[in-house]
Amino acid sequence: MTDTPARLLSLLSLLQTPREWPGSELARRLAVSPRTIRRDIDRLRELGYPVQATMGAEGGYRLVAGSAMPPLLLDDEEAVAIAVGLRTAAGQAVDGIEEASVRALTKLERVLPSRLRYRVGALGAATVPVPGTGPTVDPESLTVLAAAIANRERVRFGYESNDGEESRRHADPHRLVTAGHRWYLIAFDNDREDWRTFRVDRIRKPQATGARTDGRELPGKDAAAFFTDKLYSLAPTYRVVATLHTPIARVARQLGGRGELAALDEHTCRWHGHADTLEWLAFRLTGLGCEFEVHEPAELTEYLRELGTRVLRAAGTSAR
Repeated sequence: MTDTPARLLSLLSLLQTPREWPGSELARRLAVSPRTIRRDIDRLRELGYPVQATMGAEGGYRLVAGSAMPPLLLDDEEAVAIAVGLRTAAGQAVDGIEEASVRALTKLERVLPSRLRYRVGALGAATVPVPGTGPTVDPESLTVLAAAIANRERVRFGYESNDGEESRRHADPHRLVTAGHRWYLIAFDNDREDWRTFRVDRIRKPQATGARTDGRELPGKDAAAFFTDKLYSLAPTYRVVATLHTPIARVARQLGGRGELAALDEHTCRWHGHADTLEWLAFRLTGLGCEFEVHEPAELTEYLRELGTRVLRAAGTSAR
């Protein structure tokens, strides 16, 4: 790469990634000599960019925080990814972020090359977002909680429970989790001495206390697995056993791998499945388009009986 300005921009782009770059690897990436890399590093320093060098076998160059802010350098895929992220953020449940995301996307699209502007525009034209109707989250609360997680600081906040009861919490924040259109905080509640999951839209005025957390180990493989296990443990789970009068090959496609299927004969199979609601089980079974018999649970049998009665009344037919 013989064009010095272009090479300096490429070098600056590499240094923006959070890692140390050995001089030999930078030279290989830019197709120049290590001596040229050293001269380019000196030029960046003269321009005010704080490039730090470390010695030793594991040493290299990296960009550290300083007074000069380097330009945002993105390759094609990174630019499209950010544009997609901004479009997605415009429909998220964070209060006030929609307008900020639209403003940022407008600025980005203004400086994109025409080939990328077409790709981003095509994606926007083909995508129809569904507006969220749930509660929104205060972005300041997210910022405070995220900073406390990064700094391993304890937080205090007010919390409104599902039944509207207000309480004060003193917790060690671990991770923020997004699920659907909601944000959740996984934290260790010091007053209750247990791990809890808090909905962020119900958290009031979180404040970092300055006290360091002791790095408790989360009782789960990771935050996502812990959240999923906690969520399902709070909801009733119904296990269903039903005989389906249809070939197993046909119903396997419709069930999409939910539960276990076993062929009883050429035209009949047995389904073992589970779900959190009787409504979903009834919808799934009646939507198969075949005769079926429910063996368990008894709650599902009763629900189907009541549902059948309502359907008959709606059709103008009296149920016996």
